[in-house]
Order: sequence, then structure tokens, then C-alpha cells
Amino acid sequence: MKTSETRASLRTLPRNIWAVSLTSFFMDISSEMVINILPLFLANVLGVKTNIIGLIEGIAEATASILKVFSGWLSDRLRARKWLAVGGYALSALAKPFFLIAHSWPTVAGVRWADRVGKGIRTAPRDALVADSIDERHRGLAFGLHRAADTGGAVLGLCIALIAVWLAQQSRVTLGAPTFHTIVLLSLIPAFLAVLSLSLGAQDVPVTNQRPAPRLAFFSLGKRFVVFMLIVGIFDLGNSSDAFLTLRAQNCGLSVVGVLGALITFNLVYTLLSTPAGVLSDRVGRRRLIIGGWLIYAAIYLGFGLAKLGWHVWALYALYGVYYGLTYGTTKAMVADIVPETVRGTAYGTYNAVLGVLDFPASLIAGILWQGIGSWPGFGPSAPFFFGGAMALIAAFLMAFVMPDKAPATP
Repeated sequence: MKTSETRASLRTLPRNIWAVSLTSFFMDISSEMVINILPLFLANVLGVKTNIIGLIEGIAEATASILKVFSGWLSDRLRARKWLAVGGYALSALAKPFFLIAHSWPTVAGVRWADRVGKGIRTAPRDALVADSIDERHRGLAFGLHRAADTGGAVLGLCIALIAVWLAQQSRVTLGAPTFHTIVLLSLIPAFLAVLSLSLGAQDVPVTNQRPAPRLAFFSLGKRFVVFMLIVGIFDLGNSSDAFLTLRAQNCGLSVVGVLGALITFNLVYTLLSTPAGVLSDRVGRRRLIIGGWLIYAAIYLGFGLAKLGWHVWALYALYGVYYGLTYGTTKAMVADIVPETVRGTAYGTYNAVLGVLDFPASLIAGILWQGIGSWPGFGPSAPFFFGGAMALIAAFLMAFVMPDKAPATP
């Protein structure tokens, strides 16, 4: 699609797409300021080992995962997406101030888990609201714009965090507690703006197919969706929390400012590619972009495993943005392609839940591979990345030969 056509399509996008995108923009400003330096706070200030950090991150996602299924299914039953999503955003915003009084890893874990519960409540209804608000011809564009706004917020949030770190401690390699608390305070404003944006800007879309949503059952979503989720699940088992990328960056000698700079680079590339990739997926098919993105991911993780210097990690973060830009919104658009309208909430809930549940073993495996468990010292910092790259190659092969393109499902 030409640039002029893309601009014309953007101008005709429904209000809901812009409202949801603005909400994600604000929430990612808030979240990325805190979550990307949280592993450094745990490791540098509280002295927590990587296996515990993996446990915290894994349980955080798994805790939210069950809620994603029920929240999506409930939005199908109620035929209402908006207020479930608003409630989820509000819970995450209310959880963040408690980081200011968290002085032990169990307390940090509790706050992190509460934040993820909010994400569990909001994610599936929000994604279903995006899918409900746009026709299938422009679905990739809508999800691409949403991802671009989300990651644009991440870029701004990381820039704010970088400035705060630089003013507080300049180029120190380790993070200090006062710096972390300052960033948490700054993150509260965009978090509450996100809640206001969705509550005032969006509205529910009537479901045109009046058949009731089925009972909550994974296999009721169709065989193609089940195969899709099995393949995505294999990929995600090697896709541990990005906390390990942050720790790897520091392990290779990047200061806190350097880590934030690398993350800004990643999110900037991600932001710039998300909308064009969404448009491209509307034209050439989702499957091709996903396969290409997973192959890039495998190469990137091999690079993280072999990296020796800080600039190696910085360059790999830029390529990591290419992977995300090609696949994240595209995969979500593909979910809407292969399930009927009446079960979209359930499908998005299941999709996010399966990935969230797998984040627990993926992060736990990564932490153990890195630093071991008990008296076993593990294989070192390269091991989790070699494992993740291998799983991505397996998933790309299966997506290429087991999941061929088909026409979108119709209600």
C-alpha cells in the first residue's frame, strides 16, 4: 500500500481505535519507566538472584493469565468490552504507588503481580474492542497503529527514565533506590491519564452476530486456532521475560543509562515498523510476516548469547525492535482472522493466557539456565538465549509447514 493510501486509511479509522491507542500510549509511558528498571532494582538494590527474578516475572504473567481467559469470555457473554478494560487499567494504575514502600523482593513481587492482574483483566476485552471496531480489510492497520502508539509511549517513558537516571546518578553501572523511587513517582501521572483516555474516549460496538457466546472451552474455538496456539506456545516457551535482556545488557558492561538508551532504540524501531508491518500483513498474509519475525528472533537471541560488549547488545536491541514490529500486532490480527466474531474475547483471552502461563516456565528455565539452582551454578548468561533461539526455529518451521494460510473465518 502506498504512503498516501496508508494516510487516507488512518484518517478514516474509527474513534475507538484512536482512543484505545491513546490509552496504550499513556500506560506504556508509565509502565516502561518502571518495569524495565525493576530487574535492576531487584538485582542491584535488593541483591536478588536471576532465578528469583525469573520466578517473580513468571508468576506475574501466570497470575494474570487465568484472568485473561475469563475476562475475554465475560466480555463475549456481556457483549461489552470497554468497562472491563477500564477496570484493568485502573487496577494497574492503583498498584504502582506501592513500589514506593516495597523494600523486599516478596513485596516487590506482590506489587508486580497486582499490576499484572490489571493487565489480565484489560487485555482481551481491549483487543476484542479493536477487532470489533474495524473491518477485516484494515485489521492489520488497526492493530499496527495500536502497537505503534503503545511502543511510542514506551519510547517517551524510557526517555523520561533516562533523563531521571542521568540527573540522579549519571553513568553509574548500578541503580540506586532513590532513583528508582523518583521514576515510580513520575510514572503515576500517565498511568491515570490512560484510565481517563479509555473511559472518556471509547464506546462498545454492538455485536452483529446475535448467537450467544459458547461456554468457556478451548477447543470450541476451532481446530485451526488450537494448532495456531500450539505453535505459538512452542515459540513462547523460549521467549523468557525481557528482564533477562536487561540483565544481559548490564552483564556486558552497559550502565543504567546505556541500558535505557538501548531500550529506547528498541522501542523506536518497534514504533516505526508496527504500522507499516500491519499494512503489509493485510496485503501479503499474517503467516509470512510471523515466520520472518521468528527467524529474526532466533538470530537475535543467538547474538545475545554470543555478545561480549555493550555495543553488541545495543545493536541487538535495535534488531529486536524489527522482530516485534513484524510480529506482535500481526499475531493479534491473525487471532481475529481465524475465529468467529462471537468468541473473539474468549480467543484473545485464551491467546494471552496461554502465553502468560508459558511465561512462568520460560522465565524460570531462563533463570535456572543462567545461574542454576541450589548448588548447581548453571550454564552462564548465554544459555537462556541459545535455548530461546532454538525454540524460535522450531516454531518457525511448524508455522511454515503445519499452519498454511487460509481465508479468514466467518461468523
